[in-house]
Amino acid sequence: MQQLPVIHEILRTPESRFANLSDFPYVPHYTEVGGLRIAYIDEGPRTAPVVLLMHGEPSWSYLYRKMIPVLLQAGYRVVAPDLVGFGRSDKPARKADYSYLNHVQWMKAWMERVDLQQATLFCQDWGSLVGLRMAAELPDRFARIVLANGGLPTGTSETPKAFRIWRAFAVYSPWFPIGRIVKSGCALGLTPQEIAAYDAPFPSRKYKVAARLFPTFVPTTPDDPERHNNERAWDFFKQTQKPFLTLFSNRDPVTRGGHKMWQKLVPGAQGQPHAVTRGAGHFLQEDKGEEVAQAIDTFIKVTPLAGTPALA
Repeated sequence: MQQLPVIHEILRTPESRFANLSDFPYVPHYTEVGGLRIAYIDEGPRTAPVVLLMHGEPSWSYLYRKMIPVLLQAGYRVVAPDLVGFGRSDKPARKADYSYLNHVQWMKAWMERVDLQQATLFCQDWGSLVGLRMAAELPDRFARIVLANGGLPTGTSETPKAFRIWRAFAVYSPWFPIGRIVKSGCALGLTPQEIAAYDAPFPSRKYKVAARLFPTFVPTTPDDPERHNNERAWDFFKQTQKPFLTLFSNRDPVTRGGHKMWQKLVPGAQGQPHAVTRGAGHFLQEDKGEEVAQAIDTFIKVTPLAGTPALA
């Protein structure tokens, strides 16, 4: 692993901002990586099979509040980290401290520090750009992968118009209301309390550096600095037999239809119970969270690890 960057100025959202969150009673855990405190939810028996939930942009682990209870009821240990710059995790103040590579390195180091083993990864949006790299670069720590509304771009194919509009908004708009942005990606909308919960990690504009930058880190041109690393990750997925499931939704203008290439190119995706999540937007965890969690449970039960009994 490459050496983690030294961060000189760090912002930390006051815990009072997270008081009285709607339907999110989970106590955060913290692990330090490279001088940064990374927050994560860790619920369920320590010895149970691990489901790792990776959020994207500009959300945080609160996104998984509808899925966590279903997975706990099914008997799993559920772990949901906040990416650096989001949620309760520390937020470097300088733009120069952020990069796609740094986020991959931070989260790989976090996973090794927490020592997760044989995890089933569920990833969406930037959770997939980071999470799929983690799975390719730390393959022994992952048992299965579930991909929803995300991918692993290399900058060699056309960028959807909806994403280009979103990236321009993130860069140039003087107004960047996180909660309303998340609401716009939900087919069923959000309540005022839920919008406030997505705003909670960002007391002022200086806390939104990562949220503003993330769209610019997506590889969209062949000369992108992370093209080579993403192509190496694709090489891994094109030969892996690890069970691989797609759960894309049908109302996401950016990733709709993106499941087809994964089902075609990944050996571990063959014969799996893939599904298109109907009536869900980009944030299908909000629109159809219980349904998505049940699909993960079914997937795990039909793909037991060698030498281990399937869950009842």
